[in-house]
Amino acid sequence: MKALLLSLVFGLLVASQGDAHTDASQFTGRWLTHYIAANNIEKITEGAPFHIFMRYIEFDEENGTIHFRFYVKNNGECIEKYVSGIKENHLYSVDYAGHNEFQVINGDQNNLITHNVNVDEQGKETEMVGLFGKGNEPDSKYEEEFKNAVREKGIPEENILNFFYNDDCPEE
Repeated sequence: MKALLLSLVFGLLVASQGDAHTDASQFTGRWLTHYIAANNIEKITEGAPFHIFMRYIEFDEENGTIHFRFYVKNNGECIEKYVSGIKENHLYSVDYAGHNEFQVINGDQNNLITHNVNVDEQGKETEMVGLFGKGNEPDSKYEEEFKNAVREKGIPEENILNFFYNDDCPEE
């Protein structure tokens, strides 16, 4: 009986860690920012470090790294940024505007939902959820899943910013 209980507990533990073993390299490619939500809206408004227009994400599972190429907009000007990080367990550790723990929540070949926790230089923690896509319009299924993730993280829905209508930064 103890062996049966132990195997049940072990099975549940393995099942709960399912996302931790996902090969994120399948999500490498060109991405556009559709929405970002943050519990601290000042981090994602224009001129802020996370007012980003994503262009490319590379998940290198073999080397345990992640690379981002995106634009930030400041005073209407698009400034290109390159940021890299390393994989630690199922999170990516990235230093940009403080320290970030980044992870993929869900995705497919055309949609990507992410979660990021930023701790800035002053020690302030900000949670963000992002929806990225390959096309210019968000997929309604993933848009709803994104909003569910925003609610789960306790981020007010009024803190969701739409990026795909005001992305005028260079394509490539």
